[in-house]
Amino acid sequence: IDTKPHNAYYDRPAMLSLLPDIAGKRVLDAGCGPGAYTQELVARGASVVACDASERMLELAAERLKRIGSPETAEFRLLDLTQPLAMFQGEEFDVIHAALCLDYIADWQSLFLEFHRILKPDGVFLFSCGHPAFDADYFETKAYFSVERVECTWTGFGKQVLMPSYRRSLEEILSPVLEAGLRVEAVHEPRPTE
Repeated sequence: IDTKPHNAYYDRPAMLSLLPDIAGKRVLDAGCGPGAYTQELVARGASVVACDASERMLELAAERLKRIGSPETAEFRLLDLTQPLAMFQGEEFDVIHAALCLDYIADWQSLFLEFHRILKPDGVFLFSCGHPAFDADYFETKAYFSVERVECTWTGFGKQVLMPSYRRSLEEILSPVLEAGLRVEAVHEPRPTE
């Protein structure tokens, strides 16, 4: 995640450019993975709850923060985003940050309703996902307007890993946001950094 071009030079610069001032704010880093964003959120002064569905990813994220000397500034929780977020109180978070994790969840409507519930009224929900035009072409879809389970092979881990995800149309990206009572303030299609 630190050097893979898609993460390091495309998604991360774009997501960080949209992040509001989070100093002193409570932030949910949903789908934190190995903690690259968690580290940045902590560095910007946030109180972070980093969650992931993978125990190994949480271990890697915690190790990352220990290496930089900031483990006490983040809380790590095993969390399945396909289930209700009952462990969180209403209006608990100032910011919900979800980078490149939502493509692995079929039902955005239920999840976004939960995000709306736990987000403060003036809070920010910032997420990134696959681009519908790229994904439709890459997965050679014949059903653009549906949420479609797809698979690709990841090869950067020493062995090949078949990774399932969900491809969706632009409408299926934006409608769950609006139906959950959230408001779209920006849509950013990033360009790779130099």
